[in-house]
Amino acid sequence: MILKFSILREYLTLSYMHNLKTNFDKFLFITKSVLADHLRPDGNFGPYRHPPKFSDIEIVSLSLTAEALGIDSENLLFYKLKKEYMAEFPALTHRCNYNRRRKRLNGYISLVSDKIAKKINPQEQQYIIDSIPLPVCQNARTYRTTICRDDPKVLPAKGYHASHKLHYFGFKMQLIITRQGIPISAGLTAANVHDVHYLGMLGDVQLHGCELIADKGYLSLPYQTSLFETDKIRLITPLRVNMKNRVNQWTPGYRHMRKR
Repeated sequence: MILKFSILREYLTLSYMHNLKTNFDKFLFITKSVLADHLRPDGNFGPYRHPPKFSDIEIVSLSLTAEALGIDSENLLFYKLKKEYMAEFPALTHRCNYNRRRKRLNGYISLVSDKIAKKINPQEQQYIIDSIPLPVCQNARTYRTTICRDDPKVLPAKGYHASHKLHYFGFKMQLIITRQGIPISAGLTAANVHDVHYLGMLGDVQLHGCELIADKGYLSLPYQTSLFETDKIRLITPLRVNMKNRVNQWTPGYRHMRKR
């Protein structure tokens, strides 16, 4: 689950542009340049027995356009396309086909976001990590809800979020952003997984030689040592009151930065 579409919004400064076709053309140009090595001459990423009229690269561009413009409903997206832009999209595919192909092409969507993020922050050396509660239902419905129970390997759980002083049932999102607030990576765990255990899953994020600024929930000497030895990542957290024998690297500058 990738949260980098705000990167594209900032990169293209689309806040003042509301024409969907104009923005689609801009994204189509960007995606073609970023994914040129993966793209076939017909605009698809793989062979089709019956090549679709609406190509893969157009599916990726339309998905990014909708996200950047804040259109998070496929019903709303296709309502606008059919009512206001049907002439500009004569080969538009059916919504079910679009949704199925968009999920299959999610890796290419993330690849475009990664390239643009690196262009905005080519040599970023400081990142911020924090967790966000994602409740799936009210606490009173915990024992009878069937939400997100179709996969036994990914189940919601009861948890407590200290900063919000919230007991909830659901998941926890771990978000990594830059100092400028640009999302770099997002991960999902059950609500009862402690924040510190997510540090062992940072291998897929591909951070190297940087500072990772966190709160006391990520305080762990073994993980701090392991991150530095493997990827040269300096984990910076405030110390607890009873930790007298540790050198405190936390400064007011880090505290101000974490307000992001």
